[in-house]
Amino acid sequence: MNAEQARTLARRFVELPAAKRSLFLDALRREEVDFAQFPIPSCAGLAERDGLSHAQQRMWFLWQFDPQSAAYNLPVSVCLNGPFDLAALERAFNRLIERHESLRTTFFQEGEEALQRVADTGQVDIGLRDLSALPEARQWSAAREEMASQALTPFDLQQGPLFRVRVLHLSGQQHVLLLTLHHIITDGWSMGVLIDECLACYDALVTGQPLALAPLPVQYRDYALWQRAWLDAGEQARQLAYWRAHLGDEHPLLELPTDRPHPVLPSQQGKCLQIDLDSGLLKNLQSLAQQQGVTLFVVLLASFKALLHRYSGQRDIRVGGLIANRTRSETEGLIGFFVNTQVLRTEVTGETRFDQLLQAVRQTALGAQAHQELSFDAIVDGLQIPRSQNRNPLFQVMFNHRPLVNAIESRELACGLNVAGLTAEQLGEDQRPQAAGSDLMLETSGEGEQLKASFTYATDLFDEATVQRMARHWRTLLQGICASPQARVDALPLLAREEREFLTQGCNQSARAYPLERSYVAQFEERVAAHPERIVVSYLNERISYSALNESANRLGHALIAAGAGFDQPIALLAERGADLLGMIIGSFKAGAGYLPLDPVLPNPRLSGVIGQSRAPVLVCSAACEAQARELLVGNQSVQLLVWEQVQQSAETTNPGRYSGPDNLAYVIFTSGSTGLPKGVMVEQRGMLNNQLSKVPYLDLSDADVIAQTASQSFDISVWQFLAAPLFGARVDIVPNDIARDPQALLAHVQQQGISVLESVPSLIQGLLAEERVSLDGLRWMLPTGEAMPPELARQWLLRYPQIGLVNAYGPAECSDDVAFFRVDLKATESTYLPIGTPTDNNLIYLLDDALELVPTGAVGELCVAGTGVGRGYVGDIRRTVPVFVPNPFGTSGERLYRTGDLARRRADGVLEYVGRADHQVKIRGYRIELGEIETRLLEHPAIRETVVLDIDGLQGKQLAAYVVTRSELDIDQLKAALKAHLPDYMVPTFFIPLDAMPLTPNGKLDRKALPQPDASQALARYVAPVSEVEQQLAAIWSEVLKIERVGLNDSFFELGGHSLLAAQMVARIKKHLGVSLPLRSLFEKPLLSELAAAVAALNTTTNDDDWDDMDQFMDSLEETEA
Repeated sequence: MNAEQARTLARRFVELPAAKRSLFLDALRREEVDFAQFPIPSCAGLAERDGLSHAQQRMWFLWQFDPQSAAYNLPVSVCLNGPFDLAALERAFNRLIERHESLRTTFFQEGEEALQRVADTGQVDIGLRDLSALPEARQWSAAREEMASQALTPFDLQQGPLFRVRVLHLSGQQHVLLLTLHHIITDGWSMGVLIDECLACYDALVTGQPLALAPLPVQYRDYALWQRAWLDAGEQARQLAYWRAHLGDEHPLLELPTDRPHPVLPSQQGKCLQIDLDSGLLKNLQSLAQQQGVTLFVVLLASFKALLHRYSGQRDIRVGGLIANRTRSETEGLIGFFVNTQVLRTEVTGETRFDQLLQAVRQTALGAQAHQELSFDAIVDGLQIPRSQNRNPLFQVMFNHRPLVNAIESRELACGLNVAGLTAEQLGEDQRPQAAGSDLMLETSGEGEQLKASFTYATDLFDEATVQRMARHWRTLLQGICASPQARVDALPLLAREEREFLTQGCNQSARAYPLERSYVAQFEERVAAHPERIVVSYLNERISYSALNESANRLGHALIAAGAGFDQPIALLAERGADLLGMIIGSFKAGAGYLPLDPVLPNPRLSGVIGQSRAPVLVCSAACEAQARELLVGNQSVQLLVWEQVQQSAETTNPGRYSGPDNLAYVIFTSGSTGLPKGVMVEQRGMLNNQLSKVPYLDLSDADVIAQTASQSFDISVWQFLAAPLFGARVDIVPNDIARDPQALLAHVQQQGISVLESVPSLIQGLLAEERVSLDGLRWMLPTGEAMPPELARQWLLRYPQIGLVNAYGPAECSDDVAFFRVDLKATESTYLPIGTPTDNNLIYLLDDALELVPTGAVGELCVAGTGVGRGYVGDIRRTVPVFVPNPFGTSGERLYRTGDLARRRADGVLEYVGRADHQVKIRGYRIELGEIETRLLEHPAIRETVVLDIDGLQGKQLAAYVVTRSELDIDQLKAALKAHLPDYMVPTFFIPLDAMPLTPNGKLDRKALPQPDASQALARYVAPVSEVEQQLAAIWSEVLKIERVGLNDSFFELGGHSLLAAQMVARIKKHLGVSLPLRSLFEKPLLSELAAAVAALNTTTNDDDWDDMDQFMDSLEETEA
């Protein structure tokens, strides 16, 4: 078959009905003939020729969605030096308009179909702006302003023209040519064709030489029709099957560390950051590509994916890539929109060697090239990816590599005109506003001696300093790749020496001298000797002096020594919180032992198991708890029992003289374990003392302070609440449970007892704010603890009690309690989470990835703690100790690091922000959700006093449930509307459950397990039948387009399977059946049937037939009057 016969057969194929085209392709496949090798025929005379290509359909949809957007304008600037003829340039462009139909094309909607219209003729009117009168220093700044103006002025795709030409006269014979085209008629390749042909025409016109441009075999419309015919005949299904297999069923969003959360409606504003890369690096990258048998494109893309993995910690790395999609000779010289966006997916782990990653990326690229004809939108719609206004589907970052062959190279025309591209400085791209089509885009260009690179970033999300830092990391990564291509991805260098020093040392300037070598008992006995009659502990009306407490502790110390207890043994203590319990704790220390607190309210099986697991030799109990204690010892016969009141009959009140060393056990606190078995955290004297003594300078504590003891003894914060005050001559006030958990009673108690330091869980702080304001004159500090404090709650506290300092503390029990402090101010309450601050004295905090490598500033990493506070591990539980208590990679031999399992990010100023647990990342419909952000918005509602949001298993996967305690009547519909004004649809809870009060654990924390399960019938009962005529008409249209039987007012277009192409059909049918021209974006902004019906009704209430008759008659009367 010769070329002409193949062309004729291809034309006949296009003319076939759709069903027969499929049969023809099937027959070719059976004969092993690839139809892709057939030429594109001229389709002149066919009515279907006016249809849009797949790429144009997407661009038409995007323009309808936002007609005022300039995000898809393609500008290019060319410097012209020498003799210049403006009229000749206009004639040259007019020839190109005649040659390329794309330059005469506009677009329109006919019913549900989008079509293109090619004008018979067209002419360009080139505007000339003379800047030569301006001072030389001002000329280029004025030129840049004009470039920006041209680039950011939107096109009207219906009216046209869809390209603009403007010339700037700078001085003498220096001009700048500005070309701006809409992407729907061009792409990057086409811009090169346009400039080359324009200059050739111009040169021929000025010199009077004949123009030698080969005739175009086809026009863009021919390509569009051929593409549609081929894909519709079965090729689309084949390619979609590839993408479905390649992309899988889960489509995670890339969660880069941003400076601000994604807005509900992105502005699409961006900036461009140029990246300096030296020529030596380019040569090394080219050499690496040659050694590995890949292209420079693959090396650069793999490096970008490695960077994204290191920044996000995610494995499924998807990057949007641009592909020229010009696989045929007929398209090489055409001006048109051929380029396609592809999803380049690669699995990246820390263990992956970079040379292995190169081969994986190479295979990804080859697979994408073999399936490049299917448009991105067709893939999104075919995979039924849910759409969101504030995130791109399938990828959030992009990469584009352009060889310099498409760049504007300096050249001298025969007419004497020198043509050159503008330098980066002349373009001013770093300062010029850019359109951001994704969160972040890395662009590279060059193959020869020069490699250029830039990051274009969404200013909604990133600050320039953040992207500059990312660019430095990428450059360091590239250097490491060249030096060690076989290195694991997690071992490749990312941070410069200065940043490593900042993250390891600069952020950990926490060294401070405290007497940690001297035991708690020694320091307490000094206080006793200094002021024996001062009150050390109060409990309601009970007051105990330092000397009395010391004597009672001494009696227990002697009794424990007599029982054989000693160093590094935990003494189990069973008593209600009170002054006696404080005596038991210090008495255990007097014997050189540590202590194991047991809360009597906990279940006996748990307490019995804890005693056995800790191997406590002695159980000390109060007389009130003696019966319970004997039950606990039924299975622990080796444990001796001492009753506090009986021990206090002893006359032995002298100091036993036994003093622990800094490495001896101080206490064992049992926490809940993920497996259900509790873990006994062992903390040494050094860590305990450091935590208590470091609070003295930070909170400016003195012997005048009164510290409230509110927490259960089984809660780690109780340790400092009980024990800090006796170290510096202050008083600890033990608050009974019934008062500690009653906001009104607690406020009165704080005032009555003169408490100056109060530590409480956020749920109780919320309760305090719900009460009438009291003066709280003596309270100096409020320390929220136990769980993350919502920023809105912190703001409410500061506004009511600005004189009371608010300190956000963070610390795991495994590290002697607090390891980070942050003094909260109003500015800090504007973020999604309150910062947790900087390390406390003598503690070190690192944010690390899975390989224990430092993550970059701003990136999310696991919070790991080293230093004085790190405990011993878990008592009797090596299996759970070893994975989390590991050698400190940044310390000396023998130093350990505790992996908390918490995620955090570090700001540029070194301050830490808590993100959440590594083992509980909440995702809804593929989007990672910050539950704290939703809770903050809920707390802004005046009717809501307390709230917590959880993700639950619902009928359609994970759903959000908001539990609320209200202060007044709450309208759920109004609340949802308020949330939708600030949050994306997927962040608005499905369930709202009112509660009288939040359930709390004995420690005062929120008891999440006690929250009631939402009634699933709430979701089933969401169906509300359409009522009004407009609602019923819309429901019928939805049912027809979406092919479902029943549509209710609460149904969402996109949750029912709607996508972009169906959205365009929907808008067209609404116009046809209801006579309302609805902006396409309305369907995205109001996806619920009820919301859309209200919008349609608002547009439809302006006129009716009677109104029209009245206006028509009035106009007749006016015309008669005029006559």
